[in-house]
Amino acid sequence: MIWASGWRLASAVSNKGGLGIIGAGSMYPEILREHIQKCKKATDKPFAVNVPMLYPDIDKIIEIIIEEGVRIVFTSAGNPKTWTKHLQSNGITVVHVVSSVKFALKSQEAGVDAIVAEGFEAGGHNGRDETTTFTLIPMVKEQLEIPLIAAGGIATGRGMLAAMVLGADAVQIGSRFVASNEASSHPNFKNKVVEAKEGDTQLTLKELAPVRMMKNKFFTEIQDLYKTAPTKEELISLLGRARAKKGMFEGDLDDGELEIGQISGLIHEIKPAAEIIQEIVTEFELAKQQVANF
Repeated sequence: MIWASGWRLASAVSNKGGLGIIGAGSMYPEILREHIQKCKKATDKPFAVNVPMLYPDIDKIIEIIIEEGVRIVFTSAGNPKTWTKHLQSNGITVVHVVSSVKFALKSQEAGVDAIVAEGFEAGGHNGRDETTTFTLIPMVKEQLEIPLIAAGGIATGRGMLAAMVLGADAVQIGSRFVASNEASSHPNFKNKVVEAKEGDTQLTLKELAPVRMMKNKFFTEIQDLYKTAPTKEELISLLGRARAKKGMFEGDLDDGELEIGQISGLIHEIKPAAEIIQEIVTEFELAKQQVANF
């Protein structure tokens, strides 16, 4: 949710009863501080910050989170042992995002409070094993002793119910909220998401960091480069810098990296976050009743 989930989206989700999450991965430290402070003014409900641990200014990010009194942190893209105890010693609940049973168990051993298990349907950076959510959740649930949150390919109430039937205690939803009024993603990107059809996204760049993105001119350039058996350095050169910002935040639909999940094929309208949450909850309750009547 980099370039999409700032204070406006996080506070809107929290105000409607969800747990809004600020995506710190696209923010310089002081920009994150500004978003946290604005979020605190916009909601009196709990919210969280997601921190990719490969972030170059991770020390400053963690310091700001503690100083600003954030109570929940979602960590990703790194070793959970690095910061979990430090965050918890400052009264912060730590949730770690994983894409496999192996790393779910390592995170549990590291002492995190909960796990997000994310299937390869998810948008953005993803696991190399391509394990789907439908498969991953029950496999993790079978061995995990702490709360389990399902992610990847969930954008509806029925999807939420399915994840919980498979063993999840909660769900994390990203792509659906990219196409929300409050998302900071560019209108061009939001409109591209609601136009998406089945097969319009694909996982690529496994040699660097696997990422699911929309097929566009940049994606085609990646596929053309793969035909030449490129080196890792050649892939890095093609990717360049700020490619995701160019696509998702600045709205360059040709040369930008457009990260979104497979579930984009089910997203047909840009709406307020509160309306999205209400639709998901309503459909969830209806689906529960229908299943009970089978």
